Amino acid sequence: MDPVFEFPIVLPARDSRGLLRALHGQLRAAILDGRLKPGLRLPSTRKLADACMLSRNTAVAAYDLLLSEGYVAARRGSGVFVASELPRRAEPAQAPADAADERRLTPHWRNPPPTFVLPPDPPPRFDFALGIPDAALFPFAIWRRLASRAVRAIAKTRAPYAPPRGQPALRESIATHVSFARAVACAADDIVVTSGAQQAFDLIARILVTPGRTVVAVEDPGYPPFRTAFAAHGAKLVPVPVDAEGLVVDEIPREARIVYVTPSHQFPLGCAMSARRRAALLDLAAASGAVVVEDDYDGEFRFGGRPLDALQTLDRAACVFYVGTFSKSLFPSIRLGYVVAPPWAQRALIAAKRDADWHSPVIEQDTLAAFIAEGHMARHVRRMRAVYAARRETLLRHLTEAFGQWVEPVPNIAGLHLSAFASPSVDVAALIDVARRHDVGMFALHGLYIGEPARHGFAFGYGAIGERSIADAFVRLRKAWPRRPAV
Repeated sequence: MDPVFEFPIVLPARDSRGLLRALHGQLRAAILDGRLKPGLRLPSTRKLADACMLSRNTAVAAYDLLLSEGYVAARRGSGVFVASELPRRAEPAQAPADAADERRLTPHWRNPPPTFVLPPDPPPRFDFALGIPDAALFPFAIWRRLASRAVRAIAKTRAPYAPPRGQPALRESIATHVSFARAVACAADDIVVTSGAQQAFDLIARILVTPGRTVVAVEDPGYPPFRTAFAAHGAKLVPVPVDAEGLVVDEIPREARIVYVTPSHQFPLGCAMSARRRAALLDLAAASGAVVVEDDYDGEFRFGGRPLDALQTLDRAACVFYVGTFSKSLFPSIRLGYVVAPPWAQRALIAAKRDADWHSPVIEQDTLAAFIAEGHMARHVRRMRAVYAARRETLLRHLTEAFGQWVEPVPNIAGLHLSAFASPSVDVAALIDVARRHDVGMFALHGLYIGEPARHGFAFGYGAIGERSIADAFVRLRKAWPRRPAV
């Protein structure tokens, strides 16, 4: 006879006085440890008795005991179910973590850094979250149609493992897209598809970092997830200051072998790296044998002026890894990005991708390839560029009108966020806490520095908050700070 549970019921001999106690105890233990989930219908007493080769009276008595203790509930005409709310019981005291056990972990993972991208729970009603686009305006009906087509196509195949570097159609579409949108000259064979920009950073670190030796120059302030990815692989991170022209190239240490930059829209300050600095950085990399990781995380959204050439476009020494993502232009949960890699690194990068997860999800890749190839991507970006430009202007106007004497917006003409420096008298942390109590979420710049912050201030994302909500948020902020937002 087939077993009635997915775990064994071990009982003493049928004539044992402990038969009922053993059956009841094992059923109760299975309920408490989750093997029998709340709401699960239990087998009838007849089936239980037959499967365990005991009398039905014993099975009935076991269920009656569980019922009296509150572990199960009987429903007339339906049967016996595990209770949706289990009775409280004293939990055994847990032994404190043993430091000797933690030494099994590598030093980096004994105290992992906090996650930067997770929103507060629950999120505030008026949330100026960083790096979050407006998914409500995404054409999901088109995406659903293209995804259904991709599913039908894969259903006609053996659905084998896919190439680690990415689906050929998607790599062709990406090459066309970045050539048109960012003037990045590349072919499909130059591209490795990744599970977002974060995996791209991890793969680059795998093939370039020698633990404890490789020095990586990073923008300060800068993007924490890049730093955590490289630190996890044993890189030695060196902060380099940022000014109105972007990364201060003259401050890059001579021993740096990797330089990370966000030249199109510096994160978080928002400035664009000047042409002079771009040329100086590429000259330095070529002379020293260093590589440059160019993170173009939201370069599609420019609101004025001619964009400067990407570093990858200007590169003549094959030293630039160009990293792109669809998390900002489409939606974060798509988890697809890419690397345009120098020829000498492509074989290693593909092998690292294969060893990490073999390949990114095929259906999503095929759907995105069609979405780009059929022009939906370009149309969506054009539409959202206008939407975000209007939100940026609304945010800038309200910020200046309400707190212009205490904050100085940082000039920028691109991206999904705006930063503002605060005057020295402003207690940024206190004001962010006050704003949170009034259901307004903002971000402090000082949390994005490695060392002592050069300037204090705020960062406001406008990707996921509409114009009306921006105005309502500043009404709340003015009420929270009726006289002056400083002490």
